[in-house]
Amino acid sequence: MIGYLVFALAALFVIAYFAGRSRAIAAVDGDVARLHSLPGQHGMYLALAAAGPALIAIILWGIITPGIESSIVKARFASELSGLGVPQTEAFIRDARAIAFGGVAGFSDATKEAAAAVYRSAHATSSWIIVALSVLLAAAGFFLAYSRIVPAFRARHVVERVVRIALIACSAVAILTTIGIILSLIFESFRFFEQVPFYKFLFGTHWSPQSAFTGAGAEAGEANAEIFGMVPLFVGTLLITFIAMLVAAPIGLMAAIYLSDYASKQVRAVAKPVLEILAGIPTVVYGFFAALTVAPFFRGLGESIGLGVASESALAAGVVMGIMIIPFVSSLSDDVINAVPQSLRDGSAGLGATKSETIRKVVLPAALPGIVSAMLLAVSRAIGETMIVVMAAGLAANLTINPLEAVTTVTVQIVTLLVGDQEFDSAKTLAAFALGLVLFCITLALNIVALRVVQKYREQYD
Repeated sequence: MIGYLVFALAALFVIAYFAGRSRAIAAVDGDVARLHSLPGQHGMYLALAAAGPALIAIILWGIITPGIESSIVKARFASELSGLGVPQTEAFIRDARAIAFGGVAGFSDATKEAAAAVYRSAHATSSWIIVALSVLLAAAGFFLAYSRIVPAFRARHVVERVVRIALIACSAVAILTTIGIILSLIFESFRFFEQVPFYKFLFGTHWSPQSAFTGAGAEAGEANAEIFGMVPLFVGTLLITFIAMLVAAPIGLMAAIYLSDYASKQVRAVAKPVLEILAGIPTVVYGFFAALTVAPFFRGLGESIGLGVASESALAAGVVMGIMIIPFVSSLSDDVINAVPQSLRDGSAGLGATKSETIRKVVLPAALPGIVSAMLLAVSRAIGETMIVVMAAGLAANLTINPLEAVTTVTVQIVTLLVGDQEFDSAKTLAAFALGLVLFCITLALNIVALRVVQKYREQYD
């Protein structure tokens, strides 16, 4: 029903635009010069007045209604939920909602079926209410705005003000989303550090959250802080990232140099898009490629020369990850190298330098800040990669720098800890937020360093 309502509002927006435009032209008998604003601006004013308030009401309804419907279900089944904890209550509400709207519930019983019926009834009632309210707002907005369209009406000012507010709102959404993510990481990480000391988490060398409630303190429900050391995860992340950059940095930089200074226009027009196709391949495809092709190849190669290579080795994951981030290095480096003025190349050639000498002694030093920034951004991309490592490097938290052994990374453990139905009051689950906070700080530091390098060494060319 809501989908049809949104479609109707879109149609009303178009109709109101042309109606407002025609109204403005008719008000001056076709002499558009007598209008304060353009006819299209009058049409946009009428369209915004007709569809805008109703659309805002629908958005607010979509945000508020799920909480109200859940509250109704909880109040209706208060006696059945009285003996359950918060996680069990949330699971009950989630299953009832899934049953009501055709989803998949964990399991179903008579109580959940009854709760689903209440959900459907409350949702149907609220849907009819929002439909009636939207129709009322759309009709009132249309007729009120239509009556205000006269030659002297300043429609342009109103439209520009609305557009400015919409742009500010979009910017605020992005900023508030970022702030919300950061605050959620910080608050949940504090809850984790209340159970596990900060220094044991950062400097511990043993990671096994699956055994968090075994051994001493298990009967009291206390987590074993000794098995939440993130050093193996950090070392595994850096190892795979280092291998990836050994692949991506030279190949990407050499490809950028070739495309910018050696390739003809015809070759560049074909080679650059083909190279950048690598950036559009889903990471899960890279993961399949690493697990089914690259890892068996390295294992077989190691066996042929007497080396023991794990089926899920850091080498396989790092090589494939390096292939994945080649377009990031090559594309950014190519843009930076092309930004170096041709006059520098011509001056170097005029002094008798060869093309290779010009590139090594003039172009690359001039483009160095941008190249360093591209490398650091590629490192950030490699540190945050998940699917390739999940499928190719495994889940074993081994503290090793041997690329032939299996390791794991921070992002893989975050995925592992948050898979399935979890209780967000245990150290095992809260550890994912602490790992996320550390990962956020690392990538933020890399981005800040990249910006500082660019700002410090950037050259201004005429």
